[in-house]
Amino acid sequence: MIEHFLWGVLPYIVLTIFILGHIYRYHYDQFGWTAKSSELLEKKKLALGSSLFHWGIIFVIGGHIMGILIPESFYKALGVSEHIYHKIAIGFGMPAGIVALSGLIILTYRRIADNRIRKTSSVSDFISLAALLFVMVTGLIATFLNIDSKGFDYRTTIGPWFRNLFLFQPNVSLMATVPIWFKLHIVMGYVIFMVWPFTRLVHVFSMPIKYLTRSYVVYRKHTNRKNI
Repeated sequence: MIEHFLWGVLPYIVLTIFILGHIYRYHYDQFGWTAKSSELLEKKKLALGSSLFHWGIIFVIGGHIMGILIPESFYKALGVSEHIYHKIAIGFGMPAGIVALSGLIILTYRRIADNRIRKTSSVSDFISLAALLFVMVTGLIATFLNIDSKGFDYRTTIGPWFRNLFLFQPNVSLMATVPIWFKLHIVMGYVIFMVWPFTRLVHVFSMPIKYLTRSYVVYRKHTNRKNI
């Protein structure tokens, strides 16, 4: 029963909260739709931590897309064997995860250790940081424990299960043999997506795309001329 709820029902509850939460936040809290930058309070640790986290997470997300959304058959058609794929996934995934986690630890330490930043932080700030830390740590643990190329293959279990969710045909049986560390990582992913609309994570959807097409702002030097 619990397995059916975790892998067949809860994903849709999470998705509903994620979508409706963003719609609600956009309509009723547009002024709060921001990253709430604290750069004016401290810059050095922010620059280092933010750069490490964002660059690392880009490659981490890319790895998830390659391993979960793209079917195994696609790689076989390209002649990429399981051994080669595993080497590439570990070779890029582990360093990217470590870089992202290092940046996140710096950002977390900065928010807790700096008295001014801590006082200007909200509860949601700490919740989002904690959720990100847990999902990153469980993901790295799952990757490290699966470093053996003959270990668990998530492309034949988690991958099809996840893709079937979008077809509204969840196959719960595919998750039966998934190791506990991968399941913990997925559950922490649920938490991330449920708290996302109510934290500063919404700034991910605020890319300044309009700036690419907007008119230039012309600045002219102002000079005071004395009347003659």
